[in-house]
Amino acid sequence: MNFFLRAADEVELDFDNLVAIGGVGCAARIPAYLNAEGLHGIHGRTLPWATGIKLHNPDLDVVIFSGDGDAAAIGGNHLIQAARRNLDVTMIVVNNLNFGMTGGQMAPTTLTGLRTTTSPFGTVENPFDLCRLATAAGATYVSRWTTDRPRQAVRGIKEALEHEGFAFLEIITQCPTNFGRRALKSGDPIEGVRWIAEQSRGKAGQISIDAGAPDGFDLGTFVKRSEPVFKGSSVQAAGEA
Repeated sequence: MNFFLRAADEVELDFDNLVAIGGVGCAARIPAYLNAEGLHGIHGRTLPWATGIKLHNPDLDVVIFSGDGDAAAIGGNHLIQAARRNLDVTMIVVNNLNFGMTGGQMAPTTLTGLRTTTSPFGTVENPFDLCRLATAAGATYVSRWTTDRPRQAVRGIKEALEHEGFAFLEIITQCPTNFGRRALKSGDPIEGVRWIAEQSRGKAGQISIDAGAPDGFDLGTFVKRSEPVFKGSSVQAAGEA
């Protein structure tokens, strides 16, 4: 939330024109602390709500705060549909690599070999790289940063807020309560930040969607292009007729 508020201040975001949406997860309560219209509902359904809001009033600024489970598990299909349509919203995924709020279960983003409550001998499933997924689905802005790089994270949020089209921003964050204690054998949040930094590497330009399962975190802005935004299939077809 700190990163978002700093970015919002720098771009002079109009909070009277903002709808902030949170699903279920550790980051989903952020809209409740913002002086703006907010929506906090069931797991995985942030993007259908965002779609309805933008179709009803395209002039509103819509920002989604989602967890990795919320975005990539139960909400995974909504993510790829919103990306392919180029829905004009900003989606910030706070990725703590597990279902941190509901018991520390393995998530679609848990790196191979790490222990969780549902993978006590180490995760064997290949994880999603959410930035590759968003890129392959057609997102027109894709970026990833971490909590140990605040200046870059704030800059990424600023770019996402100013982008017209589907802006997907992933922030890798520590989870001392569940992920840290089990995967890293430490509940110290500082150790979690250090581990994230050790797994991170800079990457310039376009992200490869053909690469194998991720073994760390490529950081940077991978996609930034301009395309027509989604205005509703029937409305667009009528305009082209």
